[in-house]
Amino acid sequence: MTSSPVSIQDCFARNREKNRGVLIPYLTAGYPNREISLELMRLVAESGGDILELGIPFSDPLADGPTIQRSSFEALEGGMTVEGTLDLLRTFRTSHDIPVVLFTYLNPVLQYGLPEFLQASTAAGAQGLLLTDLPTGADPELEGQIISSDLDLIRLVAPTTGRDRINEVAEGGSGFIYFISRTGVTGARQDLRSDLGREVAVIRQEVDLPIAIGFGISTPDQAASVAGVCEGVVVGSALINAFDEGGVSGAGAFLKGLREGMDGAPAAD
Repeated sequence: MTSSPVSIQDCFARNREKNRGVLIPYLTAGYPNREISLELMRLVAESGGDILELGIPFSDPLADGPTIQRSSFEALEGGMTVEGTLDLLRTFRTSHDIPVVLFTYLNPVLQYGLPEFLQASTAAGAQGLLLTDLPTGADPELEGQIISSDLDLIRLVAPTTGRDRINEVAEGGSGFIYFISRTGVTGARQDLRSDLGREVAVIRQEVDLPIAIGFGISTPDQAASVAGVCEGVVVGSALINAFDEGGVSGAGAFLKGLREGMDGAPAAD
């Protein structure tokens, strides 16, 4: 392994000092195959990505749109598993130290065994965990095990979350708050909602954590716009689309475009 991986907290702090937004690309582990998946992970770290969100493929990804669903199904068909994802991460850690957030659903984690999963993920080099189907308070004992582990539990806040519920939803969360830019599933979109700035301001008054926005961001201009109102920008479907259309070089060009767009915009305070 390289020197100790950077923590999520330190990543946001370092970027804040540089007045620079945090770029968080998403990749599905094992898509389109193990070798290229690892190449894409390294590409993220070398093309301006600050945090890697690494998806563990799952057969029933309810929160994901067609692009990420397809990538998950193909990865599963290629034999990717939870252990295979952790093996990719271990290999990635021999050369890169950016924070990694594992994105998954409860079923694969419970099948693996929660204590075993938390220990194995930390040992492989993960810094955070995002479980899309674990609402705050749904299983306090399970949540408590994650919160007491070495992984940051990334909480999701939606546009439909009322102000009086934000603190409750974010309870036990660390690293950053993932604000879903719109209701529905993931997927690249042409337009972003005009209320994002106001909604982020409300969250910021209630929660003392960096805020990253995801769902629908697909262009450098959109990334720059989002970076102007929050600390982090999450991009998934559009990156996978860029790879599908242009291969590894196309994905690299897309990431560099996002980074340049974000760097050209004033970062959120």
